[in-house]
Amino acid sequence: MNRAKRTALVAAGSVAMVIGGIGVALPILPTTPFVIVAALCFSTSSPRMYGWITGNRYFGEYIENYREGKGVSRRTKAYALIFLWSMLVISGIIMANGIALLVLPVVGAAVSAHILLLKSRAVSCEEQPQ
Repeated sequence: MNRAKRTALVAAGSVAMVIGGIGVALPILPTTPFVIVAALCFSTSSPRMYGWITGNRYFGEYIENYREGKGVSRRTKAYALIFLWSMLVISGIIMANGIALLVLPVVGAAVSAHILLLKSRAVSCEEQPQ
């Protein structure tokens, strides 16, 4: 992998990780999708960062549940869909050109389908808001 691609993936993974970390403390922001995206970015760009995120006591469980097909909580799915569509609408308003307005709903529909098709699991006691 070339250096520019590796740097871009590490940067994207780092941004996703920061947003996922904020989501731990901010209930309106989903954590799981961002942590999974970060793990995907790191898995191909930085073995050291991938090892850190999969071994992390806070985020490792999210990746393990996804990788092993244990599922994602319904709450996480709902937050992910709300955030996804909110960002797509904001992007559409900012970009406001014909191609973007055609592509964004297609991307949103595909990502929504993926999220909805993920196996759902019950929320454990540790995940419930206090």
